[in-house]
Amino acid sequence: MRRFNIGYFFVEGFQSIFTHGLMSFAAVCMIICCLLIMGSFSLVAVNLDNMLGDFEKQNEFLAYIDETYTEEQARALEEQILAVPNVASAEFMSRGQAKEEFAAKQEETELFESLPDTVLRDRFRIHVNDLNQLRQTVEQVKGITGVAETSAAYEVAEGFTVVRNVASGVAVILVAILLLVSLFIITNTIKLATFNRREEIAIMKMCGATNGFVRWPFVFEGLILGLVGALLAYLIQWGVYTLIGKAINASDTMQLITILPFEQMAMMVLGVFLGTGFVIGVGGSLMAIRKFLQV
Repeated sequence: MRRFNIGYFFVEGFQSIFTHGLMSFAAVCMIICCLLIMGSFSLVAVNLDNMLGDFEKQNEFLAYIDETYTEEQARALEEQILAVPNVASAEFMSRGQAKEEFAAKQEETELFESLPDTVLRDRFRIHVNDLNQLRQTVEQVKGITGVAETSAAYEVAEGFTVVRNVASGVAVILVAILLLVSLFIITNTIKLATFNRREEIAIMKMCGATNGFVRWPFVFEGLILGLVGALLAYLIQWGVYTLIGKAINASDTMQLITILPFEQMAMMVLGVFLGTGFVIGVGGSLMAIRKFLQV
């Protein structure tokens, strides 16, 4: 009786699922609901983080080149700018290109056609890797010989950083709370199922069964329920996410919202769901059976 027979315990746990079909169904439904709630919050957080990351990439600052520099001399500064830490890219814009871009933003472009290119400066449009270091990066670029002035929207950059940090923190806290709530709910659900079998456990204990022999079938039962619930929740999450994504992409009023393809996150979501299902199923079973082993 002391030998660990994984086949026996697995079969016993599997049969118990059908023997107590209603409670098993309730447990699986609770696991699905808990995982869907956690998964939905997590996917919203991932997409929000991706959207903020895209906005960050669009944020840039300008480095204006000294008026006395020729276009060749100005272009030659690109290598020094790219050598500055945290600079992701540097796009050169000549005086003529700067004038064309400025005129294109005005209503009456004819007024600017007669202006000479020399009224504007050569410049670099610079993107950074980390907005948290924007100020330091701008100061370092400004220190390069030949860079006369810089222009950066510090308030916008800091606003993006704050929103991203707050969103990430809130998402982590919510997922952690939901995980604890889910574990509590599923533990009590399994505990109800175990309560109906307390006499069976008591008889096994009085016949000399060890705690391990009594416990393992419940553990395997919880494991199977957890993994089945995780797989079903994963498939439902995939379907719901895809439908919502198609609806958002088809809407003209939500063009600013970008949704990542589920396939891009599929393996990560599956791994998280299976891992969470394992923890909830096995952990819930161990916590539920502990009380009834004290016979």
